[in-house]
Amino acid sequence: MLTLFLLIFTAVCGVSPYVPHRYHFVNQKKNWTEAQSYCRKTYTDLATINNMDEMKKLNDTLKNLRKLAIYPHIGLKRRGTGRWQWSLADESFYGSGCTDGSCITYDCPGNYIFINDSKTWREAQSYCRQSYTDLASVRNLTENKQICEVAENSSGSFWIGLFYDIWEWSDQSNSSFRYWNSTQANNNQQVAGGGENCTGVSLKQSGLWHDINCDVQFPFICHEDKLILIQQKLSWREALRYCRENHVDLVSVHSEEIQLWVKDVAQKASTDHVWLGLRHTCALSLWFWISGDFICYDNWAPGNGTDSEDCSPVERTGAVQARGDQQWVSLPENQTLNFICIRYEG
Repeated sequence: MLTLFLLIFTAVCGVSPYVPHRYHFVNQKKNWTEAQSYCRKTYTDLATINNMDEMKKLNDTLKNLRKLAIYPHIGLKRRGTGRWQWSLADESFYGSGCTDGSCITYDCPGNYIFINDSKTWREAQSYCRQSYTDLASVRNLTENKQICEVAENSSGSFWIGLFYDIWEWSDQSNSSFRYWNSTQANNNQQVAGGGENCTGVSLKQSGLWHDINCDVQFPFICHEDKLILIQQKLSWREALRYCRENHVDLVSVHSEEIQLWVKDVAQKASTDHVWLGLRHTCALSLWFWISGDFICYDNWAPGNGTDSEDCSPVERTGAVQARGDQQWVSLPENQTLNFICIRYEG
């Protein structure tokens, strides 16, 4: 074993940018491609896991199946070329707009802890995730200096959370979260058909991942996103009816976290704006969510969202910009746009 050291980032600040989803175990034997097709038709896609919290949620879904010697398919598949990624798969931690080594300032920066122990990189990653948050990520020169100061008494090299990866998710998520068994992924070329280019969950090993042959028929796990973009062009009332008849409701945005989810989903729209469950009442001169809540959090574009809206025969309703700043705008309800529905509650 290499004599190396590691650092741990102990706190992550901010809200989750990932649209929440729930997992569905499908007890039908299919190869990876067949399973992918089934999940896309029935739910959202083969399962993507973004972080340790979601991995725990997946394990909870599978808790009654742990005696089975099977490796259900998830959405991770080997690709032709690789890239460097960070072990900590939390986009809100990294922010954006980094130039000349300077990035967004965070309100509650994390702490780095030096662990003077000898482990492989995967052992170190597992230890960090169980005991703290993850192996250290480095966003800028200041944090690199912090790490060097924390580890100044080390006599050699030490692990951080950077790794080279050749895997991608079926839904094209850029999540770098991985949960391999310590002996995986080994790409055993001796298996029937040659090569292990897909990923299965070991039910007997607390959900640890193994690379498996894509043609092997196993049950599989789908995920279902809480929000869904409907790429039909409907008026606001038609969109509301569609969501309530086919899902739960038009989406209401009560917080910055939900706004992040909406921004991610809206980028795929075929219209410049996307309907939200936001409506103006001239009788009371106020905006409200159709979920019955008043607006506490808001993200209006300049000149929009005033109480004194034009109370002409066409009511005003709220939409989000599909691209750019992705703020909310006031539009007449008879415009036809894409829209976002909530698929399930809770």
